[in-house]
Amino acid sequence: MGAEITTVTVTVHPERPGSGRLLAPVGIPTPYQTPLSFTANGASCSLAGEMATGQMVALIEPDGDGPITLSYRFAEIAGHYPEALFRPRETRFTRAAADLVRDARRIAEDARDAHAAIAAIVNDTAEKFTYGHPATRFNDGLEAIPHLGCGLTEGSCIDINTYLIAALRSAGFEAGYVTGYFFPAEKNGCCDDMHCWVVTRHDGAVLEWDIAHHLKMGTRRICCGLNPKPGSRVAVAHSMGLDIPEAGLKAIKLIGEPVWLDGNGGLNAARLDIRLSTKKPGATAGLSQDNVVPIRDRVDRSPG
Repeated sequence: MGAEITTVTVTVHPERPGSGRLLAPVGIPTPYQTPLSFTANGASCSLAGEMATGQMVALIEPDGDGPITLSYRFAEIAGHYPEALFRPRETRFTRAAADLVRDARRIAEDARDAHAAIAAIVNDTAEKFTYGHPATRFNDGLEAIPHLGCGLTEGSCIDINTYLIAALRSAGFEAGYVTGYFFPAEKNGCCDDMHCWVVTRHDGAVLEWDIAHHLKMGTRRICCGLNPKPGSRVAVAHSMGLDIPEAGLKAIKLIGEPVWLDGNGGLNAARLDIRLSTKKPGATAGLSQDNVVPIRDRVDRSPG
């Protein structure tokens, strides 16, 4: 294979003996990467299906009390976002309140065309948030995504994109929610946790949007593109409001980084070490082939 191979290694450190089983995404294709393999060292692994989207997840049973190493391999060749990513499915994580529906449709109607309407909804969403990780999320305990009026609401990438997906779909646009890992240029192939972004599709144009990174950079003028903040990323799962019967999970918000199953339908955070490496095509045996990726900005690689 002539393509560069990207490997993401996620080391999971058990918190205590007998921590239980892990749930982990296994990777999805995008217009930039195609997943090749997923492996788990220090554990046994089986696959389980998510009912609505058809994507698979890994159920991982530790072999002992030591670390578990998950390895994702991607070819740096073009694939396609899964069609199920764009398929609306009504859950409390995607259902828009009536006021939000009306506002999103008003913004779309005022725009000069559909592409301008998508950008207007994205930028309107950006005007409603400051970036942060609040203890209470703006939609906690609600059965629909509320309309946010005047003032600023603190929210993470998850919160911001939850609102954005609901607004875009309310206005009749195809939009999908992607989770994965983002590796900032300054961290040289390391990151701490998951990241998420939004993909829109209209008249053949597929565009990515990352409001959270724009806000972290101090701007609310949002442009399409994967990496307004320089770095590199991989996608590992998609969509919200997921059912995984094999794991006893119903209507969970999303699949992101590996998490512990508590045995009662709940999920607990895992302590992770996440690293990115690459193997260039034609690397010679005996030479070091897994080096930290020279991080590059992919903002100009968004299709459309």
